[in-house]
Amino acid sequence: MKLFHVALSGHAHRARLFLSLVGQPCEIVAVDLAKGEHRTPDFLRLNPFGQVPVLVDGETVVPDSNAILVYLAKRLGRTDWLPEDAAGAARVQRWLSVAAGPIAFGPAAARLITVFGATFDAAEVIARAHAILGRIEAELAERPWLAADHPTLADVALYSYVAAAPEGNVDLAPYGAVRAWLARIEALPGFVPFPQTPAGLRAA
Repeated sequence: MKLFHVALSGHAHRARLFLSLVGQPCEIVAVDLAKGEHRTPDFLRLNPFGQVPVLVDGETVVPDSNAILVYLAKRLGRTDWLPEDAAGAARVQRWLSVAAGPIAFGPAAARLITVFGATFDAAEVIARAHAILGRIEAELAERPWLAADHPTLADVALYSYVAAAPEGNVDLAPYGAVRAWLARIEALPGFVPFPQTPAGLRAA
């Protein structure tokens, strides 16, 4: 397997994190966004959207971080991470949708401003981040993991951008259950940290 990856992308990190958590060997191929490598014809053949990550497994090409998580869980038979039963699968899918929606338009967008110079309205995306963090806090106050009594793809999909929220000036201090959940993920065998930048609340 090969994973086309950008170190500071939370989307790419969630794919790399899951590969490591399940012990799946994979070649990590760095994509240089500054040089426009994601817009080259070769890369666009892998993902016409020009986005990372992309997983290549033999003849199979899987763009999109959440699709990669699902592919890997199915490919490797990891029903502990993605249940086969209808209710269990739906619980995980709910949080994959949160990762693609409120997380992407909240803490991820706030971090895009400070780390990559995006032109979003900071107050708006920070407010969105706190709204979804409040909902996650309420869920995690009731149980240690998001979708089951053990970690699943739901936890992997949300981890990176929640952990990096302070880089987008989103303070995690009010969210004790969220911070405890982050620590539980970071204690899992095979955990790979998301590289930090000195941005936002982490600025020196």
